[in-house]
Amino acid sequence: MPKCLIISNPNAGSGAGKRAIGKIEPALKALHLDFDIRITERPGHAAELAREAAQGGYDVIVAAGGDGTSNEVLNGIMEARLQGHRSAAMGILCAGRGNDFADAVGIPSDLTEACRLLAANQRRRIDIGRVTGGSVPQGRYFGNCVGIGFDAVGTIEAAKLPRLGGFFSFLIAVLKTILLYHQGPLATIEYDSQALTQSSLMISIMNGRRLGGGFLMAPQAEIDDGLFDLCIARQVSRTRILRLIPHFLRGTQASQPSIFTGRASRIKVTAVEGVLPAQTDGEIISISGDQLEIELLPRQLEMICPSPGRLH
Repeated sequence: MPKCLIISNPNAGSGAGKRAIGKIEPALKALHLDFDIRITERPGHAAELAREAAQGGYDVIVAAGGDGTSNEVLNGIMEARLQGHRSAAMGILCAGRGNDFADAVGIPSDLTEACRLLAANQRRRIDIGRVTGGSVPQGRYFGNCVGIGFDAVGTIEAAKLPRLGGFFSFLIAVLKTILLYHQGPLATIEYDSQALTQSSLMISIMNGRRLGGGFLMAPQAEIDDGLFDLCIARQVSRTRILRLIPHFLRGTQASQPSIFTGRASRIKVTAVEGVLPAQTDGEIISISGDQLEIELLPRQLEMICPSPGRLH
């Protein structure tokens, strides 16, 4: 039986992470799983704990929190690998607001079901991404997405709504962002051997399917197909943004003339005018940067998750 470290973020999901600890421990004990639990104490702590766990020989390292916690655990695992330590597998127990990376790999939001999945120890190799630029010139790994422009500002606004949980807080943040951020940068987007220059309200580079707990940015995305899915919205009016929201909720935005979609494994975004606010997996990585480079790393992470036929 694999040895697991559960890295629990008590602050995830406006306190949902703290409440989840009381459910996770008895559920894993009932499943006779061999595990330890560590509680994060500050931003960045989950990455440190994950790196130390991989160095210390844990077989599986589990993020119990939201997308930010999962991103830190992913980065800790990859940092340990770069230092020459064998790669540990990663698991997720959902205790955040969006849980979009967990959705991408088919992990259920119900903690009891997710604990059973963890005990089943079914594994799958998935793609991850790496973004360089902004506040991460050294690079940062991600599982779900890089968002530039509108959704990065929306992420900042969602963080200001601690009492609203889940998708509702993201929806309120989107409506607020429409008032605050309605002029995107003029940017050149180079994707593989092609390029596009336009004023872009939003540039979403997706490894997973959704953002904000319910916005289907890339409904056809597969987590192990070796390509990112691009969803790029050119500059439109506030009224038009409101009319686009139902399309993003249904995943039908590709039918709209203001939306460009494509697929690529390497992307470079350069601001010609303006700056590039950006987030990755819900973590802000650029406020005033002018260039970001994103590359896909095929099947670099072993996940505890359902087989492809059971996803979504």
